[in-house]
Amino acid sequence: MKDFNKDKIFFFDCVNSELTIRPSSVYHAYLAILADDLDSAEKVFSEIDSPRGKWGMSFVSILKGFMTVYPTYFGIRNFLEIDLDFLLKNEKINYVEQCLGALEILSSINQETYKFAARVMLENHLYSSALKYMDRSKQIYYNDPELHYMYAKYYLETNNLSEACFYVNECLNLLPDYYPARLLKQRIEEIGN
Repeated sequence: MKDFNKDKIFFFDCVNSELTIRPSSVYHAYLAILADDLDSAEKVFSEIDSPRGKWGMSFVSILKGFMTVYPTYFGIRNFLEIDLDFLLKNEKINYVEQCLGALEILSSINQETYKFAARVMLENHLYSSALKYMDRSKQIYYNDPELHYMYAKYYLETNNLSEACFYVNECLNLLPDYYPARLLKQRIEEIGN
């Protein structure tokens, strides 16, 4: 396996200097992914009897380019965003493309899949990709308050206050007590004044 500088690897949080990688652990599997050793990652994930291990088996099959192990609804909900962000932050662009290429299949299992991908793109300032996946998510389920909140954040980031206002209001029409949207609406109004 490659020799990695732990200070340059992103592992789900910002503090990695004290990280110890134990054999047959989740970290071991993800380190194997970073080393492009998908067979080792698959083997490690197969030995982990947990939802993360089961997702990992699906994840590796996606990265290999042929989904042989299908994830569950909850596997997608719980881990897709984390792992897509992990790949982006570690500049594993080929693997990011594999994941994005699998979104259509994953969305047949979990209808929020495109929203999850959009959130990762939005948080990583990949705005055109974020918009693309938000639009796909909106085609599947328009009345998702969280999706409208994301649109509002996107339009605020891209300096389109009228669209940001529209989408934050859509969010609050669907879920009036959504506190982050209330704060965002207040921020939009302050900028508009």
